[in-house]
Amino acid sequence: MQTYEPPELPEYAERVLQAAEDIPPGRVMTYGDVAEWIGEGGPRQVGRAMALYGGSVPWWRVVRADGTILPGHEHRALGHYRAEGTPLRDTRGGGVPRLDLRRARWDGVPEGTPVPGGDQGEPGTDG
Repeated sequence: MQTYEPPELPEYAERVLQAAEDIPPGRVMTYGDVAEWIGEGGPRQVGRAMALYGGSVPWWRVVRADGTILPGHEHRALGHYRAEGTPLRDTRGGGVPRLDLRRARWDGVPEGTPVPGGDQGEPGTDG
């Protein structure tokens, strides 16, 4: 009897998926942020890896640079964002909210990590 063995996950995809798993609840990184953080590829390569392999990781935390929610996945993503307390912005006309990237974007530094030469405040703030 033959057993099914899923194809091996490419090393690049493993790194992208690990990055998605490392993003804290309530925070997001753009596709370009993830590429920069792992030091390889670009937004399209990250998007492709997430599209092919990202179903088992918190895919809603890797987002478009303009803050729009992935078309076709708005309902599921909004449920996750609301459950995690991810900052959102209402849109004009009452459409699907956008992510508030200014407040939701994560810089890859674990929460509580001391900032060299500074305090331990929230990234991007003065205190």
